[in-house]
Amino acid sequence: MFYVYLLKSEVDGKYYIGQTDNVSARLARHNQGFVPATRARRPLALIGYETHPSRNEARFREYELKKSASKRKEFYRKLEK
Repeated sequence: MFYVYLLKSEVDGKYYIGQTDNVSARLARHNQGFVPATRARRPLALIGYETHPSRNEARFREYELKKSASKRKEFYRKLEK
């Protein structure tokens, strides 16, 4: 099982979308500063995630969310409920 997850910075309130096969380990790596894209925005909180059966599907969904503002906003609303 693979996941597309949504993180929110507790510093500036901005979001980060990523994909992984282990959400808790990936969140820990973000908060430990091992991910350059989020290092300056720590600490980060997990808002939620979607599950996908394959890495390819999760990667495509991540790509789709990062390229489409309307899909991204819908994803934010869905996970923040």
